[in-house]
Amino acid sequence: MSGNELNEFLRLLRKSPSGAVFNPWWKVDEHNDIGGHAPAIRRQQLRAYLQERRGSAKVAVIGEALGYRGGHFSGIPMTSERILLGRSNKVRMKSDALLSDVKPRRTSKSEKWPDGFSEPTATIVWGALLRLGLKPDQFVLWNAFPWHSFEPDRGILSNRTPNKSEGSAGLPVLKAFLELFPCEQVVALGKIAATQLEKLDVDAQCIRHPASGGAKLFRQQIAALVQRLRD
Repeated sequence: MSGNELNEFLRLLRKSPSGAVFNPWWKVDEHNDIGGHAPAIRRQQLRAYLQERRGSAKVAVIGEALGYRGGHFSGIPMTSERILLGRSNKVRMKSDALLSDVKPRRTSKSEKWPDGFSEPTATIVWGALLRLGLKPDQFVLWNAFPWHSFEPDRGILSNRTPNKSEGSAGLPVLKAFLELFPCEQVVALGKIAATQLEKLDVDAQCIRHPASGGAKLFRQQIAALVQRLRD
C-alpha cells in the first residue's frame, strides 16, 4: 500500500457525519483523551495497522460501527487499548505482534482507566481468530460505519446503531477499504454489516455477531469458515 493510497483513505475518514458521531482520527474527546495530540496518535496507529496487513491479510472481518471501548481510543477497529498494549488476560499476544512499526500508545486518561478500555466484541473476535491459528497480519478488521455513533442522552461513552443516512455516509469508506484489501474472504459480523456489504455487491459470508449472547455461535461459525479457507 503506497503512502498516497493511505493518505487518500485517511482523507475519506475525515469526512464524518455531523451529530452524535465521534471521529477518533480527527477529533479530540475533550473529557477522556490524554490531550490534543490524541487524534494524531490514533491516525498513526491506524496507518501502521493497515500498512502492515496490506498484502498479507486473507480475511476481512466487517463489524457494525466503531465502539467507545474499542477504536474510539485505540484508533483501530474492534481493537481495545488493552489488546493494543498487550494487557488483555484473554487475548494472549504481545503488543508488537499487532503493531510492529510503531510503539502502541493509549489515548484515554490513565487516571480514569489504569489498564485502558476493554471491549467484549474485540476480545472475542481477536481471541477466536488467534486461537484458530491465524497470525495478526493474516486478518484485517473494519466496520461498515467507520466512526463512533453514540447516544446523545448518554454521552460519548456509549454506543448506538448508525441511522440510515449515517450508514449511507459510511459506504464510500467501506468501498475504499475493500479495494485496499481484496481478501480471499469477507466476513460480515451480523445483519447490519451484511446489508451494507450487499449494497456494494460484495460477496460476504454473514455470521453471528458475538454480542448479546452470540459468542458461542460466532466462534463455531468463524472456525468453520477458517477451516474452509484452509481446505
